[in-house]
Amino acid sequence: MGHRKNAPKRGSLAFLPRGRASHPNGRIRFWPEVEEGPTLLGFTGYKAGMTYVFMVEDRPGSPDFGKETLHAATVVEAPPMWVCALRAYVRDPYGLRSLAEAWTSNPPKDLNRVVDLPEKPDPGETLRKMEEGLDGITEFRVSVATQPRQTRVPKKKPDLMEIKVDGGSVREQFEYAKGLLGKTVSVTDVFKEGRFVDVVSVSKGKGWQGPVKRWGIRIRPRESRKTKRGVGTLGPWHPARVLYTIPRAGQMGYHQRTEHNKRILKIGNDGSEVSPKGGFVRYGPVRGSYVLLDGSLPGSSKRCIRLRYPARPPKRAPEAPPRIVQISLESRQG
Repeated sequence: MGHRKNAPKRGSLAFLPRGRASHPNGRIRFWPEVEEGPTLLGFTGYKAGMTYVFMVEDRPGSPDFGKETLHAATVVEAPPMWVCALRAYVRDPYGLRSLAEAWTSNPPKDLNRVVDLPEKPDPGETLRKMEEGLDGITEFRVSVATQPRQTRVPKKKPDLMEIKVDGGSVREQFEYAKGLLGKTVSVTDVFKEGRFVDVVSVSKGKGWQGPVKRWGIRIRPRESRKTKRGVGTLGPWHPARVLYTIPRAGQMGYHQRTEHNKRILKIGNDGSEVSPKGGFVRYGPVRGSYVLLDGSLPGSSKRCIRLRYPARPPKRAPEAPPRIVQISLESRQG
């Protein structure tokens, strides 16, 4: 007998079960702690498309340090968000529990498309109760609504989500969040150029796919019986069942994914600085505020992208924003 070939597992089991995401917007389950502040720990935008930039490499220790390098970059359109409500949380034996929430008296006009608003909200009374019980409050979160009318996303219904307030004492967080209630907050109030963020979104949906495309198994030789694009064996006799580790057909894509430590290359208010000629394919030109991120992001164009302070920021990273030499504006449509 010849040497037996080693056949490593194809595909990663780390992301099982590969089911469809329950909602097209990503869900943030963890918020890090920050020293500076108080500040919001996240922001939301819409993916426009990709381009490439020439920038001076400034990572310490890089073999290309000081040289011009080419980087793929993603444009996220991020118009200001409405701060609609402030919610206080207390911690009990079962985790966080909502104690009270104060809704703004002047909500944006499209917010009733998402949620049934209180008829006569009285934020002043609720805020006084929060201030009196500050000793027992664990954390504050604000409910923010996006403004898709200011983007190229073809919808009016805003996306409503919670963002944690962190940094400083609980009283400082309360005063900061109270000052934001009923106002808009821009991406420059949360993030700075050159910093790192985590990206939470839902990946592109591929539908039902076979094991060759879904797991990367080999296509069997043409002499094979019955099937060519199936797995060679469904496993041993015992245990007498098909194990979850066997590559099978099923849903591929449309999964929630978190990508850590994406660097912010540029934040701007004029979308023409990054929009290619003719606009992004299947999106169009960026109108207003945008964030230019290094690398690719999960999800298709128009997908809601959630940005968060990094959960595990890199230890060696340049503080200053990178020096961008050129941003490609070549047409993506020929």
